[in-house]
Amino acid sequence: MLKTATPILASLNADETIKFYTEKLGFTFHNNWDGYIIFSKDDIGLHLWPTDDESIPKNTGCYIYVTDVDQLYTEYTAQGVVHPNGKLKNMPWGMRQFSILDNSGNIIHFGEDIREKEM
Repeated sequence: MLKTATPILASLNADETIKFYTEKLGFTFHNNWDGYIIFSKDDIGLHLWPTDDESIPKNTGCYIYVTDVDQLYTEYTAQGVVHPNGKLKNMPWGMRQFSILDNSGNIIHFGEDIREKEM
């Protein structure tokens, strides 16, 4: 019965977050309601809520499943947003993934299921 989920992360600065997600990550900006920001890219939505507490985004994140992780990694590497400890690699649980930190410090993992490709 469940269909989809929308991650809701924390944002320390709405204007900087809008700029980061649109210019660096290629998301489409939809709305900003008093700092509550809504984006989309392809088939996913992403929301961010405002906070002044810098520890919150440093302790939150999300996992986004993708279909061409190598291409996305190339794009985000060119934007300089890939986390130094989050380079693209195959994980033992069957995902090929990499990670970024957004402008507030939220970690976002992008992964592609490679279990069928390994067979």
